[in-house]
Amino acid sequence: MDRPLEGIRVLDLTQAYSGPFCTMNLADHGAEVIKIERPGAGDQTRSWGPMENDFSGYYAYINRNKKGITLNLASEEGKKIFTELVKTADVVCENYKVGVLEKLGFSYEALKEINPRIIYGSISGFGLTGDLASRPCYDIVAQAMSGMMSVTGFADGPPCKIGPSVGDSYTGAYLCMGVLMALYEREKTGVGRRIDVAMVDTLFSTMENFVVEYTIAGKHPHRAGNQDPSIAPFDSFHAKDADFVMGCGTDRMFAGLCKAMSKEDLIDDPRFKTNLDRCENYLKDLKPIIEEWTQTKTVDELEEIISSLSIPFGPIYTIPEIAEHALTKERNMLWDVYQPGMNTTIRIPGSPIKIHGEEDKAQKGAPILGEDNVAVYSEVLGLSAEEIKALEENNVI
Repeated sequence: MDRPLEGIRVLDLTQAYSGPFCTMNLADHGAEVIKIERPGAGDQTRSWGPMENDFSGYYAYINRNKKGITLNLASEEGKKIFTELVKTADVVCENYKVGVLEKLGFSYEALKEINPRIIYGSISGFGLTGDLASRPCYDIVAQAMSGMMSVTGFADGPPCKIGPSVGDSYTGAYLCMGVLMALYEREKTGVGRRIDVAMVDTLFSTMENFVVEYTIAGKHPHRAGNQDPSIAPFDSFHAKDADFVMGCGTDRMFAGLCKAMSKEDLIDDPRFKTNLDRCENYLKDLKPIIEEWTQTKTVDELEEIISSLSIPFGPIYTIPEIAEHALTKERNMLWDVYQPGMNTTIRIPGSPIKIHGEEDKAQKGAPILGEDNVAVYSEVLGLSAEEIKALEENNVI
């Protein structure tokens, strides 16, 4: 079946995680993504574990469904080839240090002259302009500078990084959204756009209530463990055998919980009558009452009771537990794909975007370095076998 982005060609100059996450999502849904890497070296993640047969599982996950070519953009011949590729493309995505592509002669203005329809998407740490623009950035820096680490962890502990690289994931997803918006607009105008997404901006924008607690209420948000600053009870709790989480987002949910605990008197208790009251009296008064009850039951018992009340509830799973869970299988969130280089079939996270009528599986594994040189340079640019061989000998590709 057709995929929504079939017919769209993306030149992927990204590396590491944030940019490849964007282009992976485009490739998953039909775009022809041509990943362009340095000859002999490739994306830095090719050396990131886990490794199998000297091939990176990290790279395999984030670069599935893409074609792969090598090209030396610093060489004059390489610049000419890239220029010809731009003429055939719809989108260019990059996450180089700000200014690198401009020095090579490939600013947005230059690419727009080559192809007015081109959509040029960039990811950086701090944006394309300003005092910090030229600084490199990884996810941990974005988490630190966005305020995210300052509110993550427990009150009596240090600021803490969230486990996965959410700065990369969110920024890649935002760039993907920007590309799709620009593609839609181009259908009406016939011209492309410049898209500028910064990692610190991205995480700042996802800080939910923390920012408006400061800008509107004048509060100084702080670390509070798993507790939500604006809803109570909304936290992790101890059961007899393990911890779990639940959240009561409405008075109705809280009333249901009180009845389940056989503590109906708490419903009209002035300490807990409204959500604001519950937040103000949560740690000292409300949480101990709830945990006095939850610690008499197992997680399985609590799941049956609390879920039956339509109160959001969840066990705290390990990665192996959720990877093998029935939900993951039902939602097809682990894809089997044969990975060249590893020479075996591997399991990688699938796409959470389930488009009905679209085949929900990987189309191909990530490319080995330069895997599609012959196909792309001959089919897209019409180069002969002799010309391609000469480019290889001259270290252009």
